[in-house]
Amino acid sequence: MNDTVIIIGGGISGLATAWFLHRRGINVTVLEEKEHVGGMIHSSTDAGYLLEHGPNSTLQKPGDTSDALGRLVTDLGLESRLRVADPRAARRYVYRNRQLHPLPGSPPAFIRTPLFSWQAKMRLLAEPFIKRGVDDNESIAAFVTRRLGREFLHYAVGPFISGVYAGDPEQLAVAAAVPRIHDLERTHGSLIRGAIALGRLRKTTGMPAGRLISFDSGMALLPQTIAERLPAHTIRVDTRVTALTPLATGGWCLNWRSSTGEQGELRGSRVVLALPAAVASRLLAAFCPEAATLLAGIVYAAIAVLGVAWPRAAVGHPLDGFGFLVPRREGIRTLGALFSSTLFSGRAPEGHALLTTFIGGMTDPGVMTADQQALTEQTIEELRRLLTIQGAPDFLQLIRHARAIPQYGVGHLRRLQDLAVALRAYRGLYFRGNWQGGVSVADCVWNAEQLALELAGRAVDFGAT
Repeated sequence: MNDTVIIIGGGISGLATAWFLHRRGINVTVLEEKEHVGGMIHSSTDAGYLLEHGPNSTLQKPGDTSDALGRLVTDLGLESRLRVADPRAARRYVYRNRQLHPLPGSPPAFIRTPLFSWQAKMRLLAEPFIKRGVDDNESIAAFVTRRLGREFLHYAVGPFISGVYAGDPEQLAVAAAVPRIHDLERTHGSLIRGAIALGRLRKTTGMPAGRLISFDSGMALLPQTIAERLPAHTIRVDTRVTALTPLATGGWCLNWRSSTGEQGELRGSRVVLALPAAVASRLLAAFCPEAATLLAGIVYAAIAVLGVAWPRAAVGHPLDGFGFLVPRREGIRTLGALFSSTLFSGRAPEGHALLTTFIGGMTDPGVMTADQQALTEQTIEELRRLLTIQGAPDFLQLIRHARAIPQYGVGHLRRLQDLAVALRAYRGLYFRGNWQGGVSVADCVWNAEQLALELAGRAVDFGAT
């Protein structure tokens, strides 16, 4: 049996797994259905504007043991092309009562901010005295309301969830989607006490803080460089896996086909499905319908990304931050926007401002069927009002993703446990993807490194995870 690890999927999860295995002397083959690698990570340049179609940045923690992303960047020799976000990225705006307000970053700023009412501020004082929850399957909305009150749900946590997951806090599970917040309550009994304890720990141990990063030519540089540095013929693009079959003698058989009609078969003892949940589900259906049903139940949010730019002088807002978020109750369709040309240099021609705007998500499923011109015009008009912009934009590009971000819904962790049980008998089958273990690029790279370490340290015959 061929001991090459076969990885199905050439997104960042599959490519990073391939790279970390290659660095440990293990042969890999990556099969990618599209004609290019990177999955949702894609950067394009047009008329001097650099637009991200998927992730715009990711959080790195230099010096931390969990910084697999940093180790990958070093391995690939990309340190000189790394770009750290402008320090102003620490400021985030939230829209309320027809105005953008910066999220307070200190106790005095919190006291002064008009973003929250005095009732909400007083309600926060009760948080350390609220008992721990007993439901590990609690939604984010229920958790935040219980600990902080409805106003913090609507104007702090809810917009944050829109920004990360394009999700609905009523449907997402706190333990799955924001485990660090969930752990603060479980460990310290209070979010405030936990945050204080974490701050003290960082001061006494020198625990590294995170930094927001991208690359000089955009996020796509990372998967592109992995593909270039892997040995020749490691990656096969335009190769769709049509069937995956467990062999009675052990190992796996894969049937594949290209867009030109070429087809073939591969066999291997170990297979990694680095695929969106629905695609992985189709490959499992023939031999494990239970697992296929579990994966098919993972919901994805649809997102529209509008890159739009104006002359800088036409924008009244200082654009002195990461961007803004809009709570759903404010009656504006736009979820939020990044101040892209503020965050990283080289995103727009001199004297121009590029915004990357997001529309859709779980609370706006009609974004995929909306008329393109009407959607674009509505978004531009909302940006004009929110940021005090005059005149017509001099650049715009709309990209839509029907399945952009997996939703870690209520019951998600149990779903993953049931998936592992359903596949327990199928040895040598593994999964990687942003539907488990975190949706960020840094999360995907960390999970890829962990799997590579496991595969490198174990014999060929091992159970599915």
